[in-house]
Amino acid sequence: MTVALVLLTVAVVLLVALLCAVVAGMLARIDGATWPTALTRATATFAAALALAAAVTAALSSFLT
Repeated sequence: MTVALVLLTVAVVLLVALLCAVVAGMLARIDGATWPTALTRATATFAAALALAAAVTAALSSFLT
């Protein structure tokens, strides 16, 4: 049960990070940025979302053990 919960959580975090990256890229492109700039902003957003998820996991891990 625990393994399934971890896998589901990882999948949800990756999906949310991917959606954030897509939205950031689209907003950058709508704002008039070139394709490489929009891709760079999307990549930075994806990395930031994963870093935030890792930070929250590290902060909550002491409560869950």
